[in-house]
Amino acid sequence: MNVRDKILQLIKSGEYAFKPAEKLFAALNIHPSERKAVKKILRELEKDGLILSCGDGWATSEQTGAVRGVVQANARGFAFVRPENGADMFIPRRSLCGAYDGDTVLCAPVRGTEDEGRILRVLERGVKEVIGRFYKLKGVGRVRPDNRRFPEVSVPLSLTGGAQTGDKVAAKITSYPQGGVPFAKVTEILGRDGDFLTDELALIRAHGLKEDFSAAAKAEADESARRPVTTDGRRDLRGLTAFTIDGEDTRDMDDAVSLEIRDGKYILGVHIADVAEYVKPFGKLDGEAYARGTSVYFPDRSLPMLPRSLSNGACSLNEGEDRATVSCFITYSKDGKRLSYELCESVIKSRRKLTYTEANAVLDGDEKLLKKYADLADVLKAMRGLCLKLESRRSADGAVDLAVNEVKITVADGKIEIPDCKRGISERIIEQFMIAANCAVAEFLKSKKLPCLFRIHEKPAEEKCESFAEFVRGLGMRADFDAQRVKPADFRNIISAAEGKPYFEVVNKVMLRSMQKARYDSVNCGHFGLALDDYCHFTSPIRRYPDLFCHRMVKAALRGSDDGISKYAREAGEAGKHLSLCERVADEAERDVDKLYICAYTEERLGEEYDAVISGVTNFGLFCETSKGIEGFVPIEDLPADGYEFYEEKFTLAGKRHTYRLGDPVKVRVAGCDRDNLRPIFGLL
Repeated sequence: MNVRDKILQLIKSGEYAFKPAEKLFAALNIHPSERKAVKKILRELEKDGLILSCGDGWATSEQTGAVRGVVQANARGFAFVRPENGADMFIPRRSLCGAYDGDTVLCAPVRGTEDEGRILRVLERGVKEVIGRFYKLKGVGRVRPDNRRFPEVSVPLSLTGGAQTGDKVAAKITSYPQGGVPFAKVTEILGRDGDFLTDELALIRAHGLKEDFSAAAKAEADESARRPVTTDGRRDLRGLTAFTIDGEDTRDMDDAVSLEIRDGKYILGVHIADVAEYVKPFGKLDGEAYARGTSVYFPDRSLPMLPRSLSNGACSLNEGEDRATVSCFITYSKDGKRLSYELCESVIKSRRKLTYTEANAVLDGDEKLLKKYADLADVLKAMRGLCLKLESRRSADGAVDLAVNEVKITVADGKIEIPDCKRGISERIIEQFMIAANCAVAEFLKSKKLPCLFRIHEKPAEEKCESFAEFVRGLGMRADFDAQRVKPADFRNIISAAEGKPYFEVVNKVMLRSMQKARYDSVNCGHFGLALDDYCHFTSPIRRYPDLFCHRMVKAALRGSDDGISKYAREAGEAGKHLSLCERVADEAERDVDKLYICAYTEERLGEEYDAVISGVTNFGLFCETSKGIEGFVPIEDLPADGYEFYEEKFTLAGKRHTYRLGDPVKVRVAGCDRDNLRPIFGLL
C-alpha cells in the first residue's frame, strides 16, 4: 500500500480524523525530510474531494456530515443549498466561502443549529456565462447580470468586444478569483438594454439557446435535403387520402393522417416524416440535433432542432409533395376497440394542409369551407366519430385530460395579440391519433426488446396528492381517494366534476402541479396521466430527438438490421436524462419569453378590466388569471388593509374582513407591469 492509500485509510478509520498533521506523520513514521511530500499528498487528496481540511486536521465528507448540493442564492446575499437528498440548508453570507448561484458544492451543517450550513468547497461552477447590462467604472468594464442572484462581473477593457455603456451583452466567465468578483470577457453584444427585441434575445441566451448550426451540420443537412424521394423498399401510399392538420403558423409538419372504413372497421393511418432517412447517426448534424434535443418556439421566431432545409423543407409533409414517411396503421372495431397495428416505411403525398381552425369550421358546418374541402368533409366526420370513441375508451381506462388552455401569442406587423384560444374537436382528433400511434410504437419496440426512450409519468407523491385533495375539498368537491394508492381515474373524476365551473382551469393547473413531470427514460415505468403501460414519443421527429431515436429503432426492426442498436442500448439511459433536461430548458425559455410579450401586451392596456380567477395564493399577494390565460400579480400591500394571515395548506390569505382563496372569481384592473419579475400587476376591483 502506497503512502497516499495509507493516509486515506487512517483518516477513514476515524482514529486520525480531525487530527493535526503531526499525528499522521507519527502514525506513518514519516521522517522530517519527507513531511513536505506528505503535505503535498494531503493537498492532492483534498483537491480530489476525498478528504476535507477541518481546522488543522482532515476528515472525509461523511465524517464532517457534509452533503453535496446546488447553491440557490438570494439577491440579498444569503443562499440555500439544495442537497441531492435531504432538506435545504440555509447559508448566511459569511459562510458562502466564494460560492455563487448555481454552483455544486460540499456543504456541512453548523453544529447547534437546525438547518444552517457552511460551504466547505466548490466542486463545480454552475455559471459559465452571464447575460446583463455592460457599463464602465473607473476604467474597468462591468456586467450587471439580469440574474440578480449572481454578482456583477469584471471585464478587462481589452476583452469588452467593443461594448459600450448601456449595451446588453453575453459574457463568458474566465476565472473565479479567490475572494474577488468573477472575471469575464464579452462574447456577444445583443443590443441596447431596454429594447424589446434585445430583452427577448437576452432571455433566449440566458437559457443557453442559439440559432446557428455549424457549417458542417448545415452542409450535411443541405446534401440530405437534395436527395430525391423514391419508393424503393417503401410502400407507395401516394394514392391515399392523407392530409395534415396543424396550427396557422406551423411550418414543420411532422404528421399526416388518413382514415378508411372497411367492413365496418376503422383503418387509421398516422404517417410521420421519416427524419431518420435524412439525419444519419453519429454525424455532425446528428450531434447538434442531439445537443439541442428539441425545437423551441417563440411568438416571433423558432429555434429548430434541424436546419430549415430539412425542418421546413425536405422532411416537412408539405401539401402536394412526395415525402418519405414511417406509417402506423391501426385497425379499430366500430366501437373504437383496437384490433391490430402495423408499421411500415412508406411514401405519401399530402392532399391538403388544413389548419385547426379550418378543420373545426368544416366539422361545424361552415358552408364556404365545406365547399373548399368537399373531398375531406366525410373523412373529417369519420375522424370525429373515431376520436370520440377513443376518448370514451381512454376515459373508461382512467386517463386524465392533461390539456390546459395555454396563452396563444401572435405577432403581426409588430402588433402583439392574445386571442381567446380554446381547444376544438380537430385538436382533440390529432391528439388522440398521435397518442394511439405513440402507444403502438412503444408496444412494438418493447415486444422486439429494442432500446426505447419511453415517455414515463410516475405516480404523484403522497404529500402532493394530499395537498391537492385538501384544495379540492375546500371548493366543496369530493376527493375521497387514497393518496398512497392514487389512480389516474381519481384525478379524472375530479376534473370531470369541475367541468363548467368557474374554477375549472385552476383545478386543472393545481392537479398538474401535484403530478410528477413526465420525462424520458430507457426503463419503462408507464404513464400515469394517460393510464398507459407503454408509451413513447414517435410522432414529432422533426422537432424532438426522442422521436428520432425511436424511429431509428423501428426502422432497424423493419429492415432486420442491428446496425448501431448495441450502442443505442448502452447510451439510452444517459440520453433520457439529457433529452429530459433539454425539454425543461426549452419549456422555461418559452415561458420566460411569453411573459415578456404578456408584459408588453398588458402595458398597452393599463386600466382595462377583466374577469379573473385567483390562480395562486402566497404570503406576499395573489396571482389572478384572466380568461385569456394572462396571469397577473396583486401585491398584498394593494389589498384592503386587514392584517392578513397566510394558510398555505388551505391556499388561503385571510384577514378579519376579507378572505381570498385559490379558485375564487374576482374582477381585476391592469395596474402596471413588474419587468424585473416579468409579470403584470393587477388591482382588485
